[in-house]
Amino acid sequence: MKLLFIVTTLLATTQLQAATPANQINCQAKDLGTVDQLICSDPELLQQDQQLAEVYQQALLKAVNEKPPMLKAEQRGWVKGKAECWKEEDKKACASTLYIQRIAELQARYELLPVSKKLLLSCENNPANEISVRYYPTTPATLIADYGDQVSLMYQQADQSYVGRNEKLSEQNGIFTVQWGYEAPLMSCKTK
Repeated sequence: MKLLFIVTTLLATTQLQAATPANQINCQAKDLGTVDQLICSDPELLQQDQQLAEVYQQALLKAVNEKPPMLKAEQRGWVKGKAECWKEEDKKACASTLYIQRIAELQARYELLPVSKKLLLSCENNPANEISVRYYPTTPATLIADYGDQVSLMYQQADQSYVGRNEKLSEQNGIFTVQWGYEAPLMSCKTK
């Protein structure tokens, strides 16, 4: 009887674990941090957590041959960053923004959504200043720009420009203005 109870308990635990992806919050855990407690108590954030878990699993399939294997390390860093939302006045807005951006980032970087537009930009009439741009229909809209050996993921802003870590791209009447790097000079670019 005791053996049957142990086997039944193990099977039930295994089924429960299989239903929850490793990177999704386990709301049954006893050691939940402040932000994870908030997420588990908020249906909207919990849905975002589930969506991220699904997108992350799709990205893992695409990243199987990634050298060096960056995705898992970046995801661990993202989780630690999300935990820092406890310091923010509006913890829910902080967590929601991080989920939205991470989902869009994974969808673009691993091309989980089709490219909606590709452009090759020629900047400052200099062949060395070519920028390849791929737009993705994520939410928010994103683009990935390649300039030399550098790559930037940029998110669309309210003014329709795109902003990355230290890069900005905007377009008006077919002329693109690009700033590549912190306080770098603006480049004027046209499609090639």
